[in-house]
Amino acid sequence: MKQIRYISLIFLGVILGFSTTLAESFQADTTAETSVTVITIQGSIGPTTTNYINRGLETARERNAQALIIELDTPGGLLTSTQDIVQNMLASEMPIVVYVTPSGGNAGSAGTFITLAAHIAAMAPTTTIGAASPVSMGGGQQDTVMQKKIFNFSESFIENIAKERDRNAEWARSAVRDGAAITETEALELNVIDMIATDLNELLIKMDGMEVEGKTLQTAQATIEQLEESFAEKFFSFIMRPEIMLILTMVAIYGIVGEVTNPGAIVPGVAGVIALILLLYGSAAMPINVAGFVLIGLAIVLFVIEAFTPTFGILLTGGAVSFFLGALMLFQEFPKDMQLEWYWLVPATILMVIFFGWIATSGIKAQFTGHRTGLESLIGKKAKVIDDVDENSGRVLISGEYWNAVTEGEEIKSNEWCEIVRFEGLTVTVKPYTQKKEIDHGVN
Repeated sequence: MKQIRYISLIFLGVILGFSTTLAESFQADTTAETSVTVITIQGSIGPTTTNYINRGLETARERNAQALIIELDTPGGLLTSTQDIVQNMLASEMPIVVYVTPSGGNAGSAGTFITLAAHIAAMAPTTTIGAASPVSMGGGQQDTVMQKKIFNFSESFIENIAKERDRNAEWARSAVRDGAAITETEALELNVIDMIATDLNELLIKMDGMEVEGKTLQTAQATIEQLEESFAEKFFSFIMRPEIMLILTMVAIYGIVGEVTNPGAIVPGVAGVIALILLLYGSAAMPINVAGFVLIGLAIVLFVIEAFTPTFGILLTGGAVSFFLGALMLFQEFPKDMQLEWYWLVPATILMVIFFGWIATSGIKAQFTGHRTGLESLIGKKAKVIDDVDENSGRVLISGEYWNAVTEGEEIKSNEWCEIVRFEGLTVTVKPYTQKKEIDHGVN
């Protein structure tokens, strides 16, 4: 009996040890699953923001995260990019939390749409939300009919978002119609957001136990996993800034014109082509005003014409005005906070005038005017025939020097005039001189 009892105790100990190991393993797996993916969006909403949020959603799914948290602080952005982001958020089964932070931050304009589209909306103390009028989300100056259409669409769009997330649809419409903006406490009272949290840790505690898309969140002890913007996202976000696109426009013009006026330099041409490609990429992604490009093209044409037909600065002035207006119109479709300021436009225009009025004009004239030195400068000039010139022999007098000469066909008698065609070693090829040409006394 003692042996049986002893064996039973050993067996029970093994079972308990195995159960403890399984429990620890299960607890470790549970802990590994309780994480949240956090991305941070600051500044204007654009195409790269859409890519960043989509990558955040994909990463959160791969990590089996409890939720994707978007830390948001934006004055607004492009309406087209906002539509793409909101559509992806509404279709997402991964719980999405938008947290307007830090203190003093703002979910303005496009940020209002994005915040309302979240499964859970939260704000930090002393933050604001609202002022979602489409004028501040791109579109520039439109006529009354077009502006009314955009307002009506934006009102319907934000109302549908609010209804989908069971939030205050009436206030959402007023944010578009009247440009209404409210603080975090007012937003909580009006059912615009779900909670106020002083920091990310408090947000995770308050979220814990909430049900989203049929999933109960376990975030109280969740690990925070930050997902930074990739190098490509940072780079393309940088080149899509209006001032950078203006610089790329100028570099493309300077580089290509510099290569044309100075063939073989290579560096200006390569730099110009790279800048042009980046500019075209940004233009395809951003709402660039085509009329602006047309005016800039007209400015370049006027500058080039000025190089050939000096008009005492009239065309140069016209080109400067055309370039200034073109650069001003180029980014007219951007939100107000993304439009170019005067302190960018004026220096850019001055530099463009200096470049074409001095550097480019000299290069263009050098490329498209005749040779001024050497034997090449004599081609097309007239010369006196000393000895009869035929296809085999003859002599002519050029600038006080005797040259062996041959013709391309018709014989030319002595004391007649001939026209220089080309030089080959010590022999010059000539042809009969046409009397309609002007006499260049300097050659005789």
